[in-house]
Amino acid sequence: MEDNKHPHPDQQINVELSEEVAEGTYSNLAMIAHSNSEFVIDFIRLMPGVPKAKVKSRIIMTPDHAKRLLAALKDNINKYESAFGKIQGGGEGPSFPMNFGGTAGEA
Repeated sequence: MEDNKHPHPDQQINVELSEEVAEGTYSNLAMIAHSNSEFVIDFIRLMPGVPKAKVKSRIIMTPDHAKRLLAALKDNINKYESAFGKIQGGGEGPSFPMNFGGTAGEA
C-alpha cells in the first residue's frame, strides 16, 4: 500500500516564496499551545519598554509536523554550533506571566 501523505524521496516539490514572505518577520518570543489534534505557535515581537506585545505570525500544524520541526531545529542548531560555536542563553524568557489560556510553552 502506498503512502500518499508524504512525497517519495526522489520526488521534487516546487516551493513558491513570494517577495513579501521572503523579507521575513522578526520575532523574539514564541508561545506554543496544543490540543489533541494540532499545535499552535504564535511568533511575537516583544519590544523593550512597551507593555503590549504583538503576535506577528501564527502557525498551526499537526502533532506529526511539530515533532518533525523539533527534529529539524535540533539538527540545524547542532550544525550551527559546529560551525560557529555554542549558542549562549536560550533559557531566558519574559519575567511576567504570558499564559493565554490552555496548555502553553515558551521558546
